[in-house]
Amino acid sequence: MKYLVVGLGNIGAEYADTRHNVGFMVADELVKKAGATYSTLRYAYYSEFKHKSRVVHVIKPTTYMNLSGKAVNYWMNELKIPLENVLVIVDDLAIPFGKIRLRPKGSSAGHNGLKSIEALCGGQNYPRLRFGVGDNFPKGRQVDYVLSGFDKDELMEVPALIEQSVEMAQSFIATGLELTMTRYNK
Repeated sequence: MKYLVVGLGNIGAEYADTRHNVGFMVADELVKKAGATYSTLRYAYYSEFKHKSRVVHVIKPTTYMNLSGKAVNYWMNELKIPLENVLVIVDDLAIPFGKIRLRPKGSSAGHNGLKSIEALCGGQNYPRLRFGVGDNFPKGRQVDYVLSGFDKDELMEVPALIEQSVEMAQSFIATGLELTMTRYNK
């Protein structure tokens, strides 16, 4: 069994610790825990390792958020991984900070990275790990909010939330979507 884990984010130091890059942060911790490293390959930073005798491919698209689908589509086809074995890790404004949800499918909810994946990878039927970043921003300031760093209070919680996200990704790979949702979606 092969899996593709996609951490969404933007490349560049100016985006490194922003809410919009939480997918990159989770992917980095997943790769680190596996004792693996990244290579810079076509459209993505790429890593590969085994988890519970399953081959796990991790990418962080280098295409910028709005073109994430280009990288996901390329690697799905290159590695011959079906859409149901792709897990996209994404920041989510509709979920309060501190909550993480695994879903089998869903709409992009205006998220440009997810819109791109939907357009290029065959719709909305792919699992996603939605990391809640909350919606504590004034009307019309959504972009500024997601491209800013976590608040001081939130920063204290981020490492534990990233750890939980990694556990959920590992569970998805080892035991599947349904069991992971039952165990972690509270």
